[in-house]
Amino acid sequence: MNVTDFFRTHPINKLLANLCFGLCLVLVVDYAQGQTLPPSIGGQELPSFAPIIDQVAPAVVNISVRGSVEGGNALSQSPEWRRFFPPNNRREVQSVGSGVIVDAANGYILTNNHVIENADEITVSLIDDRTLNATVVGSDAGSDIAVLQVAPDDLSEMPLGNSEELRVGDFVLAIGNPFRLRHTVTSGIISGLGRTGINPEGYEDFIQTDASINPGNSGGALVNLRGELIGINTAIFSRTGGNIGIGFAIPVNMARTVMDQIVAFGGVRRGLLGVSIAAVTSEIADSYDLDSTSGALVTVVASDSAAEAAGLQIGDVIVSVDGNPVENPGGLRNVIGLMRPGDEVTVGYVREGNQRTVTAALGELRPSAKPQQLAEIDSVFEGAEFATNDESRADFNGLGGVLATLVEPGSTAFLRGLRTGDIITHINRQRVRSVDAAQEIAEGARSVILQVSRRNRGVLILMR
Repeated sequence: MNVTDFFRTHPINKLLANLCFGLCLVLVVDYAQGQTLPPSIGGQELPSFAPIIDQVAPAVVNISVRGSVEGGNALSQSPEWRRFFPPNNRREVQSVGSGVIVDAANGYILTNNHVIENADEITVSLIDDRTLNATVVGSDAGSDIAVLQVAPDDLSEMPLGNSEELRVGDFVLAIGNPFRLRHTVTSGIISGLGRTGINPEGYEDFIQTDASINPGNSGGALVNLRGELIGINTAIFSRTGGNIGIGFAIPVNMARTVMDQIVAFGGVRRGLLGVSIAAVTSEIADSYDLDSTSGALVTVVASDSAAEAAGLQIGDVIVSVDGNPVENPGGLRNVIGLMRPGDEVTVGYVREGNQRTVTAALGELRPSAKPQQLAEIDSVFEGAEFATNDESRADFNGLGGVLATLVEPGSTAFLRGLRTGDIITHINRQRVRSVDAAQEIAEGARSVILQVSRRNRGVLILMR
């Protein structure tokens, strides 16, 4: 038996292991009972976030809001009690959140729109216990950003970083006022970038972090290790309302763009390309001979829009804006929505398998204008009736195809966008001139994409 085998198999090996474990345990217990962490180990100082916190914490503020909202009462539905509990009475609300001073000279504070929504009175508390009254410069529900202003009296501001430089795995600090606990600091890493689906009606490009974010943190700072603001903490993913390690922040580049417009105009003026769009599924990619599912499929081109003037057509797949890739409809919506009316953009798109570019001068998005995003359905033509449309029929512009003679309101076909009087000219990019031809193409197809003529305008409808 050699020396290695002796120490691996001999009973003395157990005795030595137990002695080592016991000695380590004694040292740990003794150290824990009588000592704090040493300032250095082996001549090397232990890392600490304290210098960064000292630098940036004075720029993080507590925001207290008083306001009122329309509020009913269950008893107001009863005729007997309605006179005591009016159905549309207003009730007072109070809430707290956080904010970040980003311009000390002008007293500008970045926070979330939902923090100051319905506010009648806003009070800002600084780290030195001063309390200031704040006014709303402007807010934007789409990005959930608001800008407040306080008297610029001896304020500290936080420098802005560049959220385009962030990488998954970067260390970050979250500073805010969770659960009314003032100036609480948590640390973590960036867990993901470009997150969407948190607020589908808004403009999303969230930073995901595992730094603890809880109620009251909204509007607070997400900071990098250079002491720069890289995000505005805005939301958490939780089934209980508490932190589970999935928090979201608005990238500082987006927040800065929105803030600049709010300061300049009192609100946000958004560019409008004038297209309705849908995600490129694998079925659509197959139908359109695309190499990937990246991009945004154009389903409608609005009349007199920037897209129409530039020559974009239904069925085009937009893949880039100003040379930057467009991964999905949300990405296109974000980049266009953060531009201003009149801005010229270079749109890259795929048509009939060919890569093309075009320049478009953006229009202005009105509050009622919402881009469409279409989802999948189970059935295809439920609730619709069709007939072959003879090209000689003058009442339908002599256009051959399949005429939707009836589309019942609320039916599956109606909800997908089909309307009575629509003329289907193509299914899955194949020309159709009769009901029989349409059925032959649609049966067994993995996807059903209709090209429709509606009042002399083209519309693309994803049926399955």
